[in-house]
Amino acid sequence: MTSQPRWRRRKEARPGDIVAAGLGVFAEKGFAGARMEEIARRAGVSKGTLYLYFETKEDVFRAVVREVVVPNVDAVRAAILTADLPFPALIRTFLPRLAEIIINVPIGAVAKMVVGESRNFPELAKVWHDDVVQKAVGVISELIARAQARGEVRPGNPRIHAFSIVGPMMLGAIWRETFTPIGGADPDLPTIARQHAETVLGGLLTEEARP
Repeated sequence: MTSQPRWRRRKEARPGDIVAAGLGVFAEKGFAGARMEEIARRAGVSKGTLYLYFETKEDVFRAVVREVVVPNVDAVRAAILTADLPFPALIRTFLPRLAEIIINVPIGAVAKMVVGESRNFPELAKVWHDDVVQKAVGVISELIARAQARGEVRPGNPRIHAFSIVGPMMLGAIWRETFTPIGGADPDLPTIARQHAETVLGGLLTEEARP
């Protein structure tokens, strides 16, 4: 008799159920095509219950980004900022980990939706930029600046270098959502991550930092 009543456990789980349902609906139908009724149905709640937790579709999207995507980004960010490793080791660790997240978390589906619908729904782009893109680019820029200070990386704008590092990975993520479903070759993100890491290091490392 120590467990909580079934209805109470279910009530506490509802926001998570709604977020998971919202992610699925957004990934399949985009933002404009998503309906609150469909999100409620997939979450197993009434539309009235859905509105108790989220007033708008935008609120559901914010929750999807902040509860599904952001924790993964934050975990990687914390790990690489605290790791006491040379820059080459960090890049060889970070890019495969990013590939793993893209495969297991539908980052590509959300990114594709944001790119496709941001003109009509600029709030989507702002949420994605502030909570995901800024953090990812920011942490890589910081790593590069530190490596430059240690003499490991050649001079250059750290932010621009960061874009060159994450760009191919995000292209691969969007490719998986756009072309792979219609028969395009799968981009094999883990292989891209490993090969791109070596390409990046070949261009960025100073002579002194090369093995």
